[in-house]
Amino acid sequence: MTGQTCIFKEVQHFKNKAMAEFKTTSRRSNTNHSKARVDLTPMVDLAFLLITFFMLTTALVKPNVMPLVIPEKDTPELPDFRKESQVLTLLLGNRNQVFYYEGITQPRLDTTSYAAEGLRRIILNKKKRVDAQWPPSDRPDPKQPGLVKSVSKLTVLIKPTREASYKNVVDALDEMNICGVAYYVLMDISEQELAFIQHPAAGLSFEPKQQAAAR
Repeated sequence: MTGQTCIFKEVQHFKNKAMAEFKTTSRRSNTNHSKARVDLTPMVDLAFLLITFFMLTTALVKPNVMPLVIPEKDTPELPDFRKESQVLTLLLGNRNQVFYYEGITQPRLDTTSYAAEGLRRIILNKKKRVDAQWPPSDRPDPKQPGLVKSVSKLTVLIKPTREASYKNVVDALDEMNICGVAYYVLMDISEQELAFIQHPAAGLSFEPKQQAAAR
């Protein structure tokens, strides 16, 4: 009610000011020469009523924000090493293409799209195989303090190329939430992976130290 009262007072102030200027102009015109005039006072009232109506009834557009859990800088932790069988790497290319490979030893590069039958199916299949080999673990729920939830040990590395759009990155992050992936990292793509995209048959020569340095 306080906000609506302030808006009403502002509108009333501008209305009184407009009416004062209108009356002053009418008096000056009458002193020079008398003419028949149309009383526009009701139109002024109607205009300000419409302005007040739209100001009070128009809903402001709320931006859609994606919540991201970011670790605190004040509490450094030791790096959590993962098994190769738990890692899925996504290379976001141009024209809405997603290149992906599993592990790091002699990986095979495949491509898919951002459709539900594409990237989502790849992530869910990988998650199912990881859960079968490595049972999910319990960890504190960042959205609900004091509670724990069971999370998969699947780790997804998201590496956009320069040709990837901002929408591609957002779509990839959306799939993490939809598929329930708890561990995912947004990283810079390496020169080896760029060459892997251009020449998949040549393979990927990638050492674990180079993977860690890309963070």
